[in-house]
Amino acid sequence: MSGRPLRLLAALAALVLAGPAVAATQACRLPGVEHEARCGIVKRALDPARPDGPTVDIHYAVLPAVARRPKPDPVLFLAGGPGQGAIDIAGTVQRLMGRLGSRRDIVLVDLRGTGRSAPLDCADSDPLGPLAAGADPARRLAALKSCRERLQKLPYGDLRFFTTTLAVQDVDAVRRAVGAERIDLVGVSYGTRAALEYQRQFPQAVRRLVLDGVAPPDMVLPAAVSVDAQAALDGLLDACELDTACRARFPALRATWSTLLASLPREVELMHPFTGRRETLAVSRDLVASLVRQALYVPAWTSALPAAIAEAAAGRFDGLFALAFSGLDMRGRGIAQALHFSVICAEDAPRAASDEAPGRDFGSTFADEYAAACRDWPRGEVPPAFYRVVPSPVPALLLSGGADPVTPPRHGARTAAALGPKARHVVVPGAGHGVLAVGCIRDAVFRFIDAETEADALAVDFGCAATLPRPAVFVPPGGPR
Repeated sequence: MSGRPLRLLAALAALVLAGPAVAATQACRLPGVEHEARCGIVKRALDPARPDGPTVDIHYAVLPAVARRPKPDPVLFLAGGPGQGAIDIAGTVQRLMGRLGSRRDIVLVDLRGTGRSAPLDCADSDPLGPLAAGADPARRLAALKSCRERLQKLPYGDLRFFTTTLAVQDVDAVRRAVGAERIDLVGVSYGTRAALEYQRQFPQAVRRLVLDGVAPPDMVLPAAVSVDAQAALDGLLDACELDTACRARFPALRATWSTLLASLPREVELMHPFTGRRETLAVSRDLVASLVRQALYVPAWTSALPAAIAEAAAGRFDGLFALAFSGLDMRGRGIAQALHFSVICAEDAPRAASDEAPGRDFGSTFADEYAAACRDWPRGEVPPAFYRVVPSPVPALLLSGGADPVTPPRHGARTAAALGPKARHVVVPGAGHGVLAVGCIRDAVFRFIDAETEADALAVDFGCAATLPRPAVFVPPGGPR
């Protein structure tokens, strides 16, 4: 797909700024998608109060329904982060939405600041570079400041205008561009916050609402991370004590974890997970906590954490780093860092004070780094109504993983309560961050969206969630080394 605006859209710029009835698209190929898609752009004012000022091109893609006569309400997908572009993960979305794509178009929107839509990308740490480069908080903060100063020189570089409130107004322009009266809105992680804000502003445009890994607008991310990661880690330690094989192999895992933390900081030699080079690295308590938090996102990785913790306590950190690096995307489809901080610094940082004590092992380091980054970051305006979740006028389905270290069920439960009687909250006890990939959940979500009536949607059976086990703890062969 070309990165340049379509000539037709450029010629009709004034009309597009107001939101076209149906916009022109062109055939395109998307990563991981076998069939041809349709791609388009809507041109939007950077600052809605200045329609004649700088503009941003909002890119979207449509995965056409297989059916000859598709349903009129497409599924519109909002990615996570904040900072992830939806179009770059088109192949993953198509697999998640599989059966829905047979009857409905699937619409992917790169929110302003992400993907191809006026991207606010920074030069992320090179995953092939020395490990020490990405482990130094001062170096990360300096790189972020340099990135911010570079981006502010761009025509669209006023970072005050990259908030969730403005981003969902762009989404509604896309809805109108594809000619949809109503949409089935699906958000994952941060995309759930965007979906809630979209429904608050445009309730008449939503037919069904699906939130996977709920991050409500009043969730103060930097503070909540420590509490939620601690709960997920404690859940793992509890699971090991209840698992015969894990308890036999790691009979004192809690004590081993405490011993590991007490031994830090220390200088260790380890193998770079991607290059295989041996490196010497100063490993701090905060770095180990960060590595463990990353590994807690996916149950398959979490199952290997007891072995990795035991190895690290014995001075062998290769496994712990390998687990944490498992989530890095070597193809460069990561998070637009400057967009991430533009959102968090505007929406979360002003409310950073929390009555919750930080997690015992994770402390306040994460929140402190965000506070330092946000100190000089331009902050957009956030309307007070943004933080209030209003009752949903349509069926809303909220999904939570019981072992999720960042958007656990506690956030989904209070959001469901605020959404009211048309909201259902489904918890998958053994799942981590995001549960749409779980087979029986994916099928039930299809039935929820595909149901003809609201009553049928709310009656869909999600009982399979309770029977899905947590992955067994990985116990390496052989005895302790």
